[in-house]
Amino acid sequence: MTDLRDIDILISGGGIAGMIAATAFGSRGFSTVCVDPAPPVTEETADGADLRSTAFLTPSVKLLDRIGLWPRLAPHATALQIMRIVDAGGADPIPRLTRDFDASEIGDQPFGWNLPNWLLRREISAQLDSLPNVSFLSGTGTAAVLARDEGAIVTLTDGSRLRTRLLIGADGRNSPVRQALGIGVRTFRYGQKALAFAVTHDQPHHNVSTEVHRSGGPFTLVPLPDRDGKHSSAVVWMENGRETSRLRSLPPDAFEAELNARSAGVLGHLTLATQLTEWPIISQIADRFTGPRTALIAEAAHVLPPIGAQGLNMSLADLGALLDLSATDPGGRTSLARYERTRRPEAYARLLGIDALNRASQTGLRPLRDLRAAALGGLYGIAPVRRLLMRTGLGLD
Repeated sequence: MTDLRDIDILISGGGIAGMIAATAFGSRGFSTVCVDPAPPVTEETADGADLRSTAFLTPSVKLLDRIGLWPRLAPHATALQIMRIVDAGGADPIPRLTRDFDASEIGDQPFGWNLPNWLLRREISAQLDSLPNVSFLSGTGTAAVLARDEGAIVTLTDGSRLRTRLLIGADGRNSPVRQALGIGVRTFRYGQKALAFAVTHDQPHHNVSTEVHRSGGPFTLVPLPDRDGKHSSAVVWMENGRETSRLRSLPPDAFEAELNARSAGVLGHLTLATQLTEWPIISQIADRFTGPRTALIAEAAHVLPPIGAQGLNMSLADLGALLDLSATDPGGRTSLARYERTRRPEAYARLLGIDALNRASQTGLRPLRDLRAAALGGLYGIAPVRRLLMRTGLGLD
């Protein structure tokens, strides 16, 4: 039996949410270990290892600033000033209704800022290296959990054993921590997958994030810094699984033609600038977010379709709540009970809202697409409702 080492915080999962959690608790002086079963990302493989990007909404940026991470990220971030919804659900794939949600209506800050995921990993890793009380263990995962009120005892895949005051499960939609605690999940399936990649385009994006709705799911263009002197955006293209398989099998010229048809020409001609990544779209929520000395955050707790930049921003709302509740006794029964009472109902309500939006965006029947466009136009035209939708999307209401 290996020796048992005592620490304050153990984070299972070294994705972006887990790395930010390690930064947050490490910056507060807690002895922190973050483990991730994936091999380390080297300098040679970092650029392009994850072709997705992340939009941090204003409340998340405040948290990143509070834990000392935002100064590293800000120089690389692209502001998101306007969220544009384009309905192209008519007979031809051209815009027939465009509505802009402008952050200036509700404050003096953009909705958020967008960064490539590979760059986020690079900068957060550098911040972790500067914290002497934080260890990041790549290639090491969680093998077993014995959760007790006096501490959670975790056996890692390298055979080492840690006793922690707070175990944070940030280890994905198939979370080993959640499974070890016997916590079930409720899953909503859509038959969709998402393609993620970057493009260059003729027209500047002017810091506008654009969702183009036709059928199959939203086609989203998120601003990025210029790429090799060309205007650039990240794309998330949601479609049913059969359609994404067909698209991926196309030769480059044919794929680019489909890409430009689906974008409805909102930024002029699009040129594929990276390879494609693909992942299945589901919604999922854990039956509980806590166990003895254990809290679930991020995709271990909830999974949402990539609509409205809710996924990682909800994860950081989880982290912010845990951080505020852990000042004296991380993982204490009272703080975890409060975390459960506040975060799970909020996450479930947002999941149901995103679920409804996603199902509306999938519709292929023209009468339903016409109804969707009418609803968008009607809601947008009522100024107090428009501002409420923006504030709610940011998590301010």
